[in-house]
Amino acid sequence: MPTVALFAIVSVALILGGSQLKTILSSMMDGITNHLSWLYLGIYIINLVFFMYIALSHFGNIKLGSAKDKPQYSTFQWGSMVFATAIDASILMLSMVDPLRYVQHPLFGAKAMSPQNYQNAHMLGQFDWGPMAWMMFASAAVIIAYMMYVKHVRVLKLSDAMPMLQGKQLHKRMLRQVIDFLVVFGIMGGIGSSVGMEIPVLAKIIAQLTGIGDTIWLKLAMFALLFLIFGLTMLKGIKGGIDKLSAAHIWTAIGFLVFVLLVGPTGNILRSEGHSLILLVQRFASMSTGLTTAAGHGIDPVKSETVFYWGWWLTYMPFMGLFIARISKGRTIRQVILGMLGFGALGCMSFYAILGGYSLFLQQSGTVNLIHTLNTQGQAAAIAQVLTTLPLKYVMLVVYAASCFIFLSTTISSSAYIVSTFTSSKLEPNEQPSLFNRLVWMAIFMVFAFGIVFVGGFKTVQAICSVAGFPLIFVSALLIVSTWQLLVKDQSAQVVQVDIMSKPRLSVPTRMIHDSIHN
Repeated sequence: MPTVALFAIVSVALILGGSQLKTILSSMMDGITNHLSWLYLGIYIINLVFFMYIALSHFGNIKLGSAKDKPQYSTFQWGSMVFATAIDASILMLSMVDPLRYVQHPLFGAKAMSPQNYQNAHMLGQFDWGPMAWMMFASAAVIIAYMMYVKHVRVLKLSDAMPMLQGKQLHKRMLRQVIDFLVVFGIMGGIGSSVGMEIPVLAKIIAQLTGIGDTIWLKLAMFALLFLIFGLTMLKGIKGGIDKLSAAHIWTAIGFLVFVLLVGPTGNILRSEGHSLILLVQRFASMSTGLTTAAGHGIDPVKSETVFYWGWWLTYMPFMGLFIARISKGRTIRQVILGMLGFGALGCMSFYAILGGYSLFLQQSGTVNLIHTLNTQGQAAAIAQVLTTLPLKYVMLVVYAASCFIFLSTTISSSAYIVSTFTSSKLEPNEQPSLFNRLVWMAIFMVFAFGIVFVGGFKTVQAICSVAGFPLIFVSALLIVSTWQLLVKDQSAQVVQVDIMSKPRLSVPTRMIHDSIHN
């Protein structure tokens, strides 16, 4: 209850503060980028190197369960739930407008709006939604799954998965409570920001479709509809609820992408993606370490965008870790890590390849001036303008809006499910959190997101995500250390056991002679 009360207070403060908070949050984002970016970049580098080593070494062969355990879900079902839970409607929106924002800034020394910068802009989003981002989920997913299915430890909260924090000592109990609070704080910041950004865009599209005024009442009606969808999903839980919603999520996304690719400039999009992949390999090290250039400008736009996204992915890390762990029994550590990269990173990169490539083509070819629309009317108007260039534009607007609702429903339903698990004091291993607890957290999500809508501005979303993700940098470091300690300790114990079992067993007379000689 104290956690719920705190977020209720923060939500009310956002609503009352309104646009006055926008300047403060914008300054906070600039301060984080200038002074703390090295922490965000550092933890992602360490995390990527560590878990790629775990996946490709003999540790990757460890099965999350007994030898008889088989995966509960097919590879496609598993991958679709992982992707759909982590990716909400943000990918449908930002993949169209991010490249348009990027191309206006000098990237890697290239001039703004130059042909080279169009290619840089196409590639940058794929880095921020690519392998480094998705590998962050491994820091929580691997250790939780290992503790649950190998060590047979009951894990309801992230702190339960860290052996170094277990015990009745006061400092350990306090540290567990701090970590659990930071986890909930991070999830609220990340998911709340997503909804707060996406609802205004959806409202603009619905207003354009129906002719209804884009007012606060329309946004309230959308929040009510979302709450109804979430409630129906929560009644079912993972089986029959979240899994079916995830499947709809994936097929809707695939259908939309394929349609845009086929009716759009297919050859141009594919060629641009080929060049972007080469650029991504060439620039990967400099972007990962923040050693990019900004052609003399004060704030490096590449680093600024990456810090925002690194904060955002950190907020998703705890709940995605627990969710992935819960559906991964019977798989190996290698399958979990590489599966996240395959379904997650490649899935997100395909959105930026196709939707980002299409919007950049429209701008560069002079078909429509999307950048002018983005700068003067905002993201929603720019996205609507992109959609109206497609054949059957009204059908596509409907499909797009429906897809956004499905994406939002999947992510927030899963988030409320996991947060309610974190905040349940007494829960049996196979028991779901109470429906009341889940509905309370969905309501808190809605109110918090509504507060962000009141403040407004993409810089607000960036600041909230970065601030919410900051303390989780240290939580991620603890998870990495705990994972290494567990795996190495268990491996050492297994080696000792194998050595003992492999020694030749002597008969009693022979052993007596052997002992007498050595004595």
